[in-house]
Amino acid sequence: MTTDELAAQGRRVRLAAAGVAQATDEQRRAVLRHVADRLESDRDELLAVNADEVAAYEETGPGRDRLTLTPARVGGMAQALREIADAPDPLFEIVDRNTRPNGLRVERLRVPLGVIGVVYENRPNVTSDVAGLCVRSGNAAYLRGSSSAMATNEFIVALWRDALEKEGLASDTVALVQDPSYETATAFMQMTNVLDCLIPRGGPSLIAAMREHARVPYVLDGDGNCHVYVDEFADLDKALAIVRNAKTSRPGVCNAAETVLVHRSVAGAFLPAMADSMPEVELRAEPGALAMLPGATLATEEDFEREFLDFILAVKVVDTLDEAIAHVARYGTGHSEAIVTEDLTHADAWVRCVDAAAVLVNASTRFIDGGELGLGGEVGISTQKLHARGPMGLRELTCLKWVVRGEGHIR
Repeated sequence: MTTDELAAQGRRVRLAAAGVAQATDEQRRAVLRHVADRLESDRDELLAVNADEVAAYEETGPGRDRLTLTPARVGGMAQALREIADAPDPLFEIVDRNTRPNGLRVERLRVPLGVIGVVYENRPNVTSDVAGLCVRSGNAAYLRGSSSAMATNEFIVALWRDALEKEGLASDTVALVQDPSYETATAFMQMTNVLDCLIPRGGPSLIAAMREHARVPYVLDGDGNCHVYVDEFADLDKALAIVRNAKTSRPGVCNAAETVLVHRSVAGAFLPAMADSMPEVELRAEPGALAMLPGATLATEEDFEREFLDFILAVKVVDTLDEAIAHVARYGTGHSEAIVTEDLTHADAWVRCVDAAAVLVNASTRFIDGGELGLGGEVGISTQKLHARGPMGLRELTCLKWVVRGEGHIR
């Protein structure tokens, strides 16, 4: 794909964004429902296309899992679109209004961002989720996926383009960059005359490339070095279930736990039981925990800094709640941090003091997901603090417009 071809496609997407921003609520809902129906009716064909790409994928580990679609995952994609379609329309919602002493009526309302550019790796479900959230919120979705998922992404995008045309909207409202090369990705990140916002969905190398090359404002879907702290007042049965779920239910995703912190007073009872409950997990423990985990290896500093995205868990024993909070402050990436405790004071201290997009009390970090929190889906989980933080759903894909109404007022 040449630079001229990318620019021409970008102009079409920009033009389409103006149209979808003015589409009716029912038009936008209908597009999502059409695609949900097609995902189900064309599921076997989609799975066959995806299976070919999975077979050709040479790596193992989380990348393969993210690339793979299953009947359940396709069903989840369809269900997410229906939930997003059923959500209240975020557009032109009046956030607040007041009347000034001089009689001017001032209000702020939600409007689309415009063109949302998403760069992502090996996640064909993102193609559907992002398109759904963008169209529902009146934005165009301009997508740059990976070479390993190109055919799967093209199949899904074709469903979107058909549905948009059925509702009288421009098919370029959802567009896929056809060239997955590094050079095209760099050019994509610099399309200041097309993109209003960039969102990366990938690992550290993608985030680094975004920081180095992007000229468009971006929202970082950052690393997920997530922690679970088992407090001295924890219910250990709850803690076992939460830690196991947070680590093993799907270890290759950003909301999986990578470190467990355990208060010394309960470590002797908890750690051996934890190891027995998940024998598939490799444990890397600091000296205080290693003595209680005969099968573990000695943890390094790097182990507490890493997002393993695998069946590996770092373990540390701490003496106080404050020490646990300090550990999270030093090593956490601001994603999702959980405490297991029956003490309300300790729970409140965790909520107040831990600096992260999401904090959890007596719940698995795996709940920090747009679908689980009622958003239907998400374009990413922002670990930044400006514009949006945490799972980015419909409202996070809008900005505010000031509207001032007068009666011939002059200043």
